[in-house]
Amino acid sequence: MASETILKQKEEEVSKLAEKLKDAKLVLLTDYRGITVEGATSLRNSLRDAKSEYKVIKNNIVRRALNANGETELDSALEGPTAVVIAEEDYVEPLKAIYNFSKENEFYKIKGGIVEGKVMSVEELITLAKLPSRQELLGMLAGALLGNISKLAVALDQVRMQKEEA
Repeated sequence: MASETILKQKEEEVSKLAEKLKDAKLVLLTDYRGITVEGATSLRNSLRDAKSEYKVIKNNIVRRALNANGETELDSALEGPTAVVIAEEDYVEPLKAIYNFSKENEFYKIKGGIVEGKVMSVEELITLAKLPSRQELLGMLAGALLGNISKLAVALDQVRMQKEEA
């Protein structure tokens, strides 16, 4: 039987993790089997750039922390080795980083996750990861607006030229 001090440490770890998971915009569970140290290091760096954390935590501790927040739907994803990605600011960039890494590394899999408090399936997470970033969407919107404005300017210029000729 584990000593009381070890049990208290584990309870404290679970409560800290539960609090962190509750405040997070993204909680992503991944299977990290088969990746190299270099791959894991590059993934950690890209996630750090996206202002998120990448940790390998025991499944039991993650399960208890999720259950403390009332999230039991991800219990089935906590089988085998599991790494947890936690993002507190933005969920799109870390999700894209994980998705791109999983495309390059066939063994790396997304198991499931929570986006802004909603449990999402692997398919939903991959769909979100494939969406253009906010900057790209703003660029598309600006391009569409500029295209229409330039067409209007050309049309007005043509009207001006016709009136000058007449």
